[in-house]
Amino acid sequence: MKERFRVLKVISEATGSLNLNEFAQMVGSTSSQTMKRIQELLKAWFLRKIGGGYGIADVGKVVLKAFSPVSTDMEFRFYVALGQPTSFSARSLIDFYEVVKQVDVGSLEFHLHRGDFENWVRIPLNDAELTEAFADLRIAGIAGENLRLEIVKAIEARCGFKKIG
Repeated sequence: MKERFRVLKVISEATGSLNLNEFAQMVGSTSSQTMKRIQELLKAWFLRKIGGGYGIADVGKVVLKAFSPVSTDMEFRFYVALGQPTSFSARSLIDFYEVVKQVDVGSLEFHLHRGDFENWVRIPLNDAELTEAFADLRIAGIAGENLRLEIVKAIEARCGFKKIG
């Protein structure tokens, strides 16, 4: 996934036309590996053909945003209860996604039921769709390992992670 993200990031930052060799060098890969990544991104609808080049599709923009870190003061710090922090924090949605897979489920329950996840994705991440998904989980009263699975599924659905693995 990180290699594909590099391709998306370079495309988003490129200001002019590049030949494949120049582009591959900016990505830090070979031309054939870079072309393979581009094809994977096209197939998953993260990129779209524009004339003789490529542009970032809406889901590609969501993925770029998921990898973009928020400022340190806006990172999400995981707690199990008030005054009981864990050692986990997240500065991006992809960090959050990885932490959710390993943090104690009690921390997930604590934050979900307080609306902390909704607030974090709504304010620093500015993602109304994921905010709504987390609100739905809170309202449904999901708990335990099912909660972890549902949070992971919500993020994967939002970012299209299952499309390209």
